[in-house]
Amino acid sequence: MSALTHLTIAEQHSMLRGGEVSPVELTEASVRRIAEVQPLLNCFVEVWADEAVRSARSLGRMDDRPLFGIPVAIKDTTPWAGHRVTFGSRSFARHVAERSGWVVERLVDAGAVIVGSTTSPEFAHAGITDSPLHGVTRNPWNPERTTGGSSGGSAAAVAAGCVAVAEGSDMGGSVRIPAAWCGLVGLKPSLGRIPMDVLPGLWDTISHHGPLARSVDDAWRFLVATQGPSLRDPWSTLPRLSTMAHDVAGLRVAVSTDLGCWWVHPEIESAMQSAIDVLRSAGASTSEAPALFVPDDNRLWLNLWGIFMAAYYGRIVDENEADTDPDVVSLVRLGRTFDASAAKRLEIERTTVWRRVASVLETHDVIVCPTMSRPPGPASKALNHRHDEARTRDDGLHHSDDMTSVWNLVSPLPVVSVPCGRHGGENDGLPIGLQVVGRPGREDVLMAVAHMIETVVGAPAWRTPS
Repeated sequence: MSALTHLTIAEQHSMLRGGEVSPVELTEASVRRIAEVQPLLNCFVEVWADEAVRSARSLGRMDDRPLFGIPVAIKDTTPWAGHRVTFGSRSFARHVAERSGWVVERLVDAGAVIVGSTTSPEFAHAGITDSPLHGVTRNPWNPERTTGGSSGGSAAAVAAGCVAVAEGSDMGGSVRIPAAWCGLVGLKPSLGRIPMDVLPGLWDTISHHGPLARSVDDAWRFLVATQGPSLRDPWSTLPRLSTMAHDVAGLRVAVSTDLGCWWVHPEIESAMQSAIDVLRSAGASTSEAPALFVPDDNRLWLNLWGIFMAAYYGRIVDENEADTDPDVVSLVRLGRTFDASAAKRLEIERTTVWRRVASVLETHDVIVCPTMSRPPGPASKALNHRHDEARTRDDGLHHSDDMTSVWNLVSPLPVVSVPCGRHGGENDGLPIGLQVVGRPGREDVLMAVAHMIETVVGAPAWRTPS
């Protein structure tokens, strides 16, 4: 029965329509699969098995809702009224949400069955999923490696066949990083496309909800089910999308292997080139993009992230520093080094980045680049930090793992990570992902490009951890 949860949403819906399986059977298969992989992967915080089965039973006959009967998971930073949400923090170990986020309500309205919540680093602060409260989450492709983060639990849950799709959040790549390293599709929609109403402040401009999914089509179904507009998020003003394009012929694609300054693993460069060849053979025109970013742009994002952490979690850290991840403490301290005018001046730097990227999208439909510059490192933060130190080079290039956070500086642009190959050698079998960046509100075009890559390159076979 666990094989049921390795199917796409379309395949699960086909079985539901044909009477081959019921929502209850799908949900029970999901719960059993979670029990099988949780001891190894540690990707769930809560499993609401009994409630999920009751919800599945209450659905009744099959209808046309986009997620009818589909087991899904939500991230342990996204509140569901009456359910525990811990943010990966000892300070919130017993915290129960008083209200539900928009994205959760829309999943339920779309007929989804929420089976549990997934792990995150504390306050979703890092690209590695390892928290003081819940410990290390491991990659289904190789449990010694990290899933990435911060939506690492959601990625592991989908990649290991617990659910077909899971909710994540993305402030600097937190959907796309684990998507790339776990062989999934991960979408950061345009700012406000899926209303973000779960943060202390509603005027944040780097944060997004998004799906981690087994296929482009599954990610699209999630987007259609959860999109706005809604007054619950002042940035949520985009008109609804209903149809994803599939033809890429005639599209203008700007290509950047290094974004202008990154060191990129040769196998990722090769996989990237193969994907570009796919688009070219499908009728898209491609050209090399100019340098889109400089190393200081990553520092700009980090400074904004520190201000975010200090503003939202600084008081909590002050009161509970001994129980808080030291990296969270460091981020809060970084954020507090900026006075109001210095923080405002960061917007001037961000404006420069926007103009640089927008100038390329004025003459191109999408930009394509790698998601990550190298394969995943060790699963634990302690080992990963030592791993980072060992591979630092003084060559003038940027050596950050992720090529994602800079895209949150230009948050109106939607970005999707899609699998495009595998590593060999000591990283044998580990997935490779590339990013497709689109114009504001044009997820329909963005996903058409991702779908073409997925169709020709093929999604990786799903691992079955033992």
